[in-house]
Amino acid sequence: MLWLSAHPSSGSLNAALRRSGVERLHQLGNHVIESDLYSMGWDPVVRARDGGRAEQVPTDQFRVSRDTRRAFLSDTQPIEVQVEQQKVCDADALIIQFPLWWYGVPAILKGWFDRVFISGFAFGINPETGRKMRFEQGPFVGKRAFVVTTLGDRESAIGPRGKSGELTQMLFGLLHGTLAYTGMSVLTPWALASSDFVKDIVPVQQSLWNRLDNLFTDDPIQYRPQFTGQYTDLWELKEHIRPGESGLDIHRG
Repeated sequence: MLWLSAHPSSGSLNAALRRSGVERLHQLGNHVIESDLYSMGWDPVVRARDGGRAEQVPTDQFRVSRDTRRAFLSDTQPIEVQVEQQKVCDADALIIQFPLWWYGVPAILKGWFDRVFISGFAFGINPETGRKMRFEQGPFVGKRAFVVTTLGDRESAIGPRGKSGELTQMLFGLLHGTLAYTGMSVLTPWALASSDFVKDIVPVQQSLWNRLDNLFTDDPIQYRPQFTGQYTDLWELKEHIRPGESGLDIHRG
């Protein structure tokens, strides 16, 4: 499995939880590969070379989706991108760990997805079958995805009536729009609220271990499939399904 993490401090609570979590997975007999983006010095910026083009190419001639797809298919991507893609291919589960900053992932982690999850690899059209690669037809069907995050808000603030919004809705773009979109089975995230005030890491570690112990047995979030007749050709939920309702939760079956 792949443990993907994004925190700038090796002395942070996040780093301690990562080390503890990886060790727990090893104890359970799992092979874990890590991508610690800050320690790797990961460049989060999509550039012309990601499309297999020279850096001096005029910016108006760089077409991100088209060029990166072509580079993937022709094996001309930067080596660091190819390495990360191979890690994803080899993993049966992807654990994404980060501190929640401004209700989103750190820029370095967003840039990892921007550069690694490109057309042809993580989504697009299957060149052999012509099928659209997304959701239940995504290339990563069979892989599990588990988000581990820390945040400053109180636990009640990310509950059903919380000011910050319910957690899975807050992270909808990542959980549904990235992980489920590419075919992964997405587990309910593990979140540590009020993380700046943790005094005893032991119960926190145990809580995370409990989730890791059940990584392959817990039920994933039941996001609706796209190609089974529940959505129109314009990607809108059909009127007879949860009629009169709107919002993100209608996309959970």
